[in-house]
Amino acid sequence: MAQMVGMPVPKDIFTEPRNVDPDTLANLGPLRRLAGIWEGDKGLDLNPKADGPEQRRYYERVEMQPIDPQTNGPQLFYGLRYHTHIGTREEDITFHDQIGYWLWEPATGLILQTLAIPRGQVALAHGQAAQHDMTLTVKAVRGQTDYGICSTDFLEQAFRTDDYQLTIDFAADGSWTYASETTLMVKGRDQPFVHRDAGSLKKVGEADLNPWLRIVRDKAGQSG
Repeated sequence: MAQMVGMPVPKDIFTEPRNVDPDTLANLGPLRRLAGIWEGDKGLDLNPKADGPEQRRYYERVEMQPIDPQTNGPQLFYGLRYHTHIGTREEDITFHDQIGYWLWEPATGLILQTLAIPRGQVALAHGQAAQHDMTLTVKAVRGQTDYGICSTDFLEQAFRTDDYQLTIDFAADGSWTYASETTLMVKGRDQPFVHRDAGSLKKVGEADLNPWLRIVRDKAGQSG
């Protein structure tokens, strides 16, 4: 069983926090630097093929927009909804598509990345971070019921994903780079294969307001 990394479970698991701030962007902690629309054209992918590892260059666009605060009873998260779209110069078809959420629990420093890809795979990765950290790392492991990985039966048998790790490094100019490592057991091979992706992104657009804050500010403007 994974070690508990979020808030301890209290006796009262139903009562939600009071006086929750509706301003998600102001409460994202280290995730604030991810909010916005990003593009990059220096991505590098290393993946397994029948004849051996293949390297591919790719370009990408990532949109990360704030969501309203989320609660599990007393547990409070602020977060971003994201969509990643990746393509290559050689093909018109999408190379990789991914959606999910980045979440931060201010009370504990827990960060979460949920991810889903349209090839039958989802994961929930976790890490710890402080307000001003310039590096974020999240991990997920197959077989865990918390912070784990779930795949189709085909992927389980042909390209089993045993673990996933993503590290993001923020630069002083506001850009950021990332590197991911996904350990695969490929059918018919004795040794695991480490599938790697790396890229750098620059902001091309600002984030919107989350829906609740937009309503609060509209009402304040009408009453003023």
